[in-house]
Amino acid sequence: MELVFLGTSAALPTNHRSHPAITLKAFGEVMLFDCGENTQLQMLKAKISPMKITKIFITHLHGDHILGLPGIIQSMAFRGRNRPLHVYGPKGLIKIIEMIKNFGYFSLTFEIHVHEINDGIILEEENYMISCSKMCHSVLNFAFKIEEKRRPKFIKKTAIALGIKPGPDFGKLQQGISVNIGDRQIKPEEVLGKERKGRIIVYSGDTSPCKEMVEFAREADVLIHESTFEGKYNEKACEMGHSTSVQAAEIAKKSNVKNLIITHISTRYKNSDLLEAEAKEIFKNSTIAKDFMSMEIKRNNE
Repeated sequence: MELVFLGTSAALPTNHRSHPAITLKAFGEVMLFDCGENTQLQMLKAKISPMKITKIFITHLHGDHILGLPGIIQSMAFRGRNRPLHVYGPKGLIKIIEMIKNFGYFSLTFEIHVHEINDGIILEEENYMISCSKMCHSVLNFAFKIEEKRRPKFIKKTAIALGIKPGPDFGKLQQGISVNIGDRQIKPEEVLGKERKGRIIVYSGDTSPCKEMVEFAREADVLIHESTFEGKYNEKACEMGHSTSVQAAEIAKKSNVKNLIITHISTRYKNSDLLEAEAKEIFKNSTIAKDFMSMEIKRNNE
């Protein structure tokens, strides 16, 4: 499970920060959260193929979070994509996607399934589910939560002792499928321990601090929270529907998350060390996101 931050700026791009976009590589998929202008170029630089994207999640319909959609969709078509693309976001997204389909001259080679969302679980698969919750911004904005389902712990040492080599058989056993080693059948329960808590990632989109986020992010492994301004602009941030580094850290502390990643940084901050320092004073495990920063979320041992 790996997060790659493609764009970490707020409103306007800079020489060092592009518009908001984050990829999540997990469960055999590549998911994209927000799609600001220049996202496909950032993916190219990060060596992530847009053709591998299975789902796109849009927090809200401000331009800095959606203006990359026309380009990435048309590029997928130019490259001959044929598998469907699922796009999730607030009311109004269907209209925007229809406009993109008719923008300029190109032939759409694949189906786009648009899902206008509301609070609650919006997607459930075998190994994970994704839910959303309204936050507090100047327009309708949803935060997203990706939750890995609880699974038994795979005991690698036991598997190897039984003669199983790392590879496809490891995966089969973790999925509950027996494998044959010579004339012996190894059953999943022989190499699986107690169930452990799945990993949880929460992404705020744009929001001022609110109790909804505290509850929504509770006990998350990673909270990705916007921090457009430094602490002295708390009042201004709230008026604009945004948060400061101090407010984001306070939410992380109240939610008892493991890690806070601060993003959506105003262009006024050529050096974002101040925001990180402020956050760390309140919540030690705080990090300022930078374009192309990657983060691996390791499995829980609980």
